Amino acid sequence: MNTKKSVFILSDSVGETAELVIKAGLSQFTQSYKVQRIPYVEDKKTIDETLFRAKEEQGIIGFTLVDPDLRTYLNNKAAEYQVEAIDIMGPMLQSMERYFNKSPRLEPGLVHKLDEDYFKKVEAIEFAVKYDDGRDPRGISRADIILIGVSRTSKTPLSQFLAHKRIRVANIPIVPEVEPPEELFMVDPNKCIGLRISPEKLNDIRKERLKALGLGDQATYANIQRIHQELDYFDKIVDRIGCRVVDVSNKAVEETANHILRLLKE
Repeated sequence: MNTKKSVFILSDSVGETAELVIKAGLSQFTQSYKVQRIPYVEDKKTIDETLFRAKEEQGIIGFTLVDPDLRTYLNNKAAEYQVEAIDIMGPMLQSMERYFNKSPRLEPGLVHKLDEDYFKKVEAIEFAVKYDDGRDPRGISRADIILIGVSRTSKTPLSQFLAHKRIRVANIPIVPEVEPPEELFMVDPNKCIGLRISPEKLNDIRKERLKALGLGDQATYANIQRIHQELDYFDKIVDRIGCRVVDVSNKAVEETANHILRLLKE
């Protein structure tokens, strides 16, 4: 039985670097795992709690700590607990210290402080996840863009693509049986983008989706009459909002995203 191994990531910053390095290593092993990131580690108590959990779950720890005291403490305690701990930052800092013949600054998160856009991107990505697929209508008023469309019009991939451009995106699914959130009709229409698609293209996409799920393509989801019903309802909603519409029928996600970015600049 190939049970998931617990991997704990500790960092005195966001922990992104440590997670990327650890995952790169894990990719070389045919082992399923679950990653738990513990960012902004500033005290020994957090280290002790993580070590206890790692010991209990027979997990492994990967960490990036620039504070030499915390680094030494974690290494010593990990040996005491008999927990495998991978010091990602320590050996590199020591080698660089010898090479440059000077002490490191020992300030957490400098790699991201050098790039102010980093935090904007992270915020936008988290925003897109939180307000994906109409999960929380409160995101509508906070978003830079609201994408509106029926199922399988690439709302989620578009949201993520635009988030990497530091744009906060919420997306709202349009379903005839469900009245869109009232917040959608209260925001500036210029913030809303409708994603239109041809019935034939949508029919093909949905059939392929059903096949991928191991289902027959005769389901209502891929029924052409149902599709026309959904698209007619979509047209009524975007007309009611008065927003701009982009046809995504024969466009890749990147192409649609660039079109939306041009609309934003206009």
